[in-house]
Amino acid sequence: MQRRGLLIILSSPSGAGKSTLARRLIDWDPTLSFSISATTRPPRPGEIGGQHYHFTARDAFEAMVARGNMLEHAEVFGHLYGSPRGPVEEAVQSGRDTLFDIDWQGGQQIRNSTLARDVVSVFVLPPSIAALEARLRGRAQDSDAVIAGRMAKARDEISHWAEYDYVLVNRDIDTAADELITIVRAERMRRDRQPALSDFVRDLNAEFETRRTGAAP
Repeated sequence: MQRRGLLIILSSPSGAGKSTLARRLIDWDPTLSFSISATTRPPRPGEIGGQHYHFTARDAFEAMVARGNMLEHAEVFGHLYGSPRGPVEEAVQSGRDTLFDIDWQGGQQIRNSTLARDVVSVFVLPPSIAALEARLRGRAQDSDAVIAGRMAKARDEISHWAEYDYVLVNRDIDTAADELITIVRAERMRRDRQPALSDFVRDLNAEFETRRTGAAP
């Protein structure tokens, strides 16, 4: 019997490195499927609908929420973001792991959902606030006003670190990626995620009994 798929949640303040770590994890194991979020914000240069996000009109997004078709959703900087429920539930039942690059609000909703037992949550911290601001400015994607808004929001986001199963401090991206891979490997090997173990141990006990009685195997 195949194990259920994991829901691997990565959260951090903007600029702390969760998107880079998510890509590193996919590169390590391409069988991981990235949960493609729906959003009401317009595409940025180079973004492709259905690949980076499902770009959705606000009224259509809100209708999906009303029908219960979003596993989680939140409003961030005036735009709605959310994870469509159907593909995630299908992946869990098929034993495929799904990776989420979402904020603490989305992570909290998934942890409180019917799929809570399948969640592995990881929060990524920056090495310092100065480094966080430097990374945001280094991306050269946002105006000073947007960066100021992200920095103001970072303090609230960081305050939720203790709600997560694991916390990584991203001082070095290679080290942080290795640590993340170690977490996923260990979670896949947990006893309660390996349903075939019960049958395997039953067979071992049967072999003990055969040896004790001297019966032919």
